[in-house]
Amino acid sequence: MNELHSEPYAELHCWLSGQHPGLRTFKILQHKLALLAVDHPEQRAMCRLLNGIVNSYVEEFDEAPLPTATADRAYQRLLRSLAEIDCAAEPARQLGNLNRLAGLVLSQ
Repeated sequence: MNELHSEPYAELHCWLSGQHPGLRTFKILQHKLALLAVDHPEQRAMCRLLNGIVNSYVEEFDEAPLPTATADRAYQRLLRSLAEIDCAAEPARQLGNLNRLAGLVLSQ
């Protein structure tokens, strides 16, 4: 197995931690996830899953008011999720991460 450290997600986490929790940040994150998937093809599944989660959130609030409390909760959930990704983990743990993320809804 090609071992990849959590560095790409740590970089995303670092970037995200310095951003405002508004929709623009989430839209930029989608672009960053697309680039990450290209640069690290072995991480495509995780990137696509995260992108889908972020996309659902963006679509829900695009053109609609985004309550501050909802934005803050979504932002914190996403930060926690990025911090928990370990690309160097054994396959069973990585699958567990994918399954956990599959249940993540940012707007709750």
